[in-house]
Amino acid sequence: MAEQEVEGEGSPDIVIITGLSGSGMSSATNAFEDLGYFCVDNMPLTLLPTFARLVQPGEDGLARIERAALVVNIREGQFLSEFERALSLLREQGLRVFVLFLEASDEVLQRRFSETRRPHPAETGGGLLEAIRDERAAMAHIRSLADHITDTSEHTVHTLRRLLVERFSPNMEGTPMRVQVLSFGHKYGSPPEMELLFDVRHLPNPYFVAELRDLSGHDRRVVEYLKTKPEVAETLRRFCELLDYLLPLYKREGKSYVTVGIGCTGGRHRSVMVANALARRLRRNGFKAQAIHRDVKKAKRRARGR
Repeated sequence: MAEQEVEGEGSPDIVIITGLSGSGMSSATNAFEDLGYFCVDNMPLTLLPTFARLVQPGEDGLARIERAALVVNIREGQFLSEFERALSLLREQGLRVFVLFLEASDEVLQRRFSETRRPHPAETGGGLLEAIRDERAAMAHIRSLADHITDTSEHTVHTLRRLLVERFSPNMEGTPMRVQVLSFGHKYGSPPEMELLFDVRHLPNPYFVAELRDLSGHDRRVVEYLKTKPEVAETLRRFCELLDYLLPLYKREGKSYVTVGIGCTGGRHRSVMVANALARRLRRNGFKAQAIHRDVKKAKRRARGR
């Protein structure tokens, strides 16, 4: 079925996510949450008119919920018999409602249920394949009401998310990927769950300059000292070039967060200065980046304890 456009301009007021069990409705809900939609799973149809009032503008002209995504599927008792009527009522109220129907092949749905070991909601004792086929037949009319049908058989969680973000993002760009540039000291162990790790122990160490030893990489004097070293500028340039290339690829794969580790010996001088400089450059290049410093205060505390 060809995709129909939602009447009016802009994103829909309500997206109804429905489809076959195991087709990716939970993953779709996560994508809509990332886009700023107010999401409700397994919404009872009897509550739809009440919920719709929260999406409609009030006396002040503002809606209490700007846009919503609702998962309604075969688990809802009145779904099959009442859905068409409920959908018509929403649209009669002037709401822009978009019905997204997800499906997948019998083989893929069988594999997904086998891997998760979840019972199929249409299971009546005849086996998984029969339950899948029974649900597909029962959902045929709901499918015919959909504005868009997506077959998720060949989609991963990441590619499905990217598809939905591109289709439903209010600004057609999706949510910004957040980049955390994390400085740390190798002597205290490497942080877990980093996408990228840069080691800056090859740079000149301000620790061995007496007047800089007790300062940190935040201090202007440490920053100016490191900026006089050609290898520092060259390292920053090369790191930035690599990140400018890699980060858009991470975003394309659906990542919401990327952590870039910057490690030196103690996490106090070089890694702090480099992390701050990288975060600033990434922000100038349009990324939502911030610098976090795990170990910058540890050396100072230890010195006080001696």
